[in-house]
Amino acid sequence: METVNVLCTLRFTAELLDQLRAVSSQLHIEQETCRDAGAVAAALAARPGTEVLYTFHVPDAILDLAPGLAWVQLHSAGADHVLDSPLMASEVALTTSSGIHATPIAEYVWASLLAHRWRVPHWTRCQREGEWPSGRWDLYARPELRGSTLGILGYGSIGREVGRLARAFGMRVLALRRSAGRADQGYAPADTGDPEGILPEQFYAPDALHDMLGACDYVVIALPLTPDTEHLIGEAELQAMKSSAYLVNIARGGIVDEAALVKALREGWIAGAGLDVFEEEPLPADSPLWGLEDVLMSPHVAGFTPRYDERAATLFAENLARYLAGKPLMNLVDKARGY
Repeated sequence: METVNVLCTLRFTAELLDQLRAVSSQLHIEQETCRDAGAVAAALAARPGTEVLYTFHVPDAILDLAPGLAWVQLHSAGADHVLDSPLMASEVALTTSSGIHATPIAEYVWASLLAHRWRVPHWTRCQREGEWPSGRWDLYARPELRGSTLGILGYGSIGREVGRLARAFGMRVLALRRSAGRADQGYAPADTGDPEGILPEQFYAPDALHDMLGACDYVVIALPLTPDTEHLIGEAELQAMKSSAYLVNIARGGIVDEAALVKALREGWIAGAGLDVFEEEPLPADSPLWGLEDVLMSPHVAGFTPRYDERAATLFAENLARYLAGKPLMNLVDKARGY
C-alpha cells in the first residue's frame, strides 16, 4: 500500500489532525502553519514528495516545488485568488471548501436584512445619544419581510441556506443559477440549505438578470468571482432594481461596480446595501461608502465562526477518503469556469 504524503498549511488542532489521519493508515499527514505563499513554498521545498496540499496560499512555483502534486484542497470557498496560478493550466485537481460557510454567512445575511428592515443603526444612534425619537411610526413602520421577494444570485450552499431561512420568514424566493438542474452538486453540511432546489418559485438564467432584479425587494449576492461575474452588478443592473430594494453582498467585492453602487445609493436608485466585501480590502479610509447612511458594512467577517476549522476538516476528511478510493472529489473546481 503506497503512502500518500499530505501537507496541511493551516492551523488544524491535534484532534482535527487525528481525525484526518483516521481516514486511512495510507496517509502520512504533516502540518506546518503558513501565513503567506512564501511560507507555503518553503514548506513544500522541505517536502518535495507532497502529493496532497491543504492550503489557502498558493506559491507561483508550486508545480516545481512539488512535482508529484496531484490535488490541492483550498481552505476558502472561492478559487478567485488562484485563477492566475499555474495550477489552472495543470492536471492537478483543485477543490474548495465551499459549503462549510453556509450557516454563519446565512446568519449574517439575516442580520443585515433585519437591521435594514428595522433601522437598527438608528436605534443604536438614539441609544448612544439618549434620544427618544419623534415620529416613531414613520421611522419604524416599514414593510414586513413576510410576503416580500428575495432574489438570490448564486444558488450554491450559501444561497440555499439563505433561501431556507427566507421561506421560514414567509418570503417569496427567486434564484439566479448558471448551471442546469435544481439539485445541489456541491458539499453541504447535514440539515442545511435546499439540497433538491425546491424552494425558489422561479430560477433565472444569467441573461434574465434584469428581469429578476426588477422583481425583488431584497437581493443577495452569493456568486463566485470569475471573469464572467466581475462587475456583474453595475449601473444598468442597479437601475433595474426597485428604488425600495436592499442589496447584500457576501461574495466578493469585485462582483459589484463600487462606483456605480455609490452613485445608486446617493441618487436613490436603491434603498440601501449591506456589504461584507469590497473591491479593495481593507476598504480605503477615503472610500465614499464610509459616509453613506443607508449602508451597513463589516470587514469581511461573514464567514467567521469558531467551527470553521472543524467543518473544513470534516470536508477534507470526506475528500481524502474519496481520493484514496478513486471517487470524484467534492467541490472540484471547473478550471474553464474558474469555480
